[in-house]
Amino acid sequence: MTLWIQISPGSKDPIYTQIVEQISQAIFKGTLAVGDKLPPVRKLATELVINPNTVAKAYTQLEQAGLVSTRTGSGTFVLNPQMQSADAIQINLLTERLDSVISQARMLGVSYQDFTDLCKTHIDRFYNTQKGSE
Repeated sequence: MTLWIQISPGSKDPIYTQIVEQISQAIFKGTLAVGDKLPPVRKLATELVINPNTVAKAYTQLEQAGLVSTRTGSGTFVLNPQMQSADAIQINLLTERLDSVISQARMLGVSYQDFTDLCKTHIDRFYNTQKGSE
């Protein structure tokens, strides 16, 4: 098993989110099989030249989503992914992205009302377009 993770420091997505996305994709594509051992936190952090806490946070999110299991003293291992786990991790990633968009709107000085109006307009447009094609 070879795990290839590429970090994009200039990305708007936090580094731990990038790690979560790439590992979860590897699990769902079958690149990482059930029972495969993930690299130790410190080793992966050294390879990626990032803080070990960032890798630990990513592993914690993967564990909360039911994609991996950490056994003290043994390591972190890939579990058999279930659809509800996939849904949970995707919802977590969506929430992270929403937080980023909301934060950016606040930094730009967009008012709460203007932002919610903007979101509603785009959501309505998307769902109305989708309804017509269903």
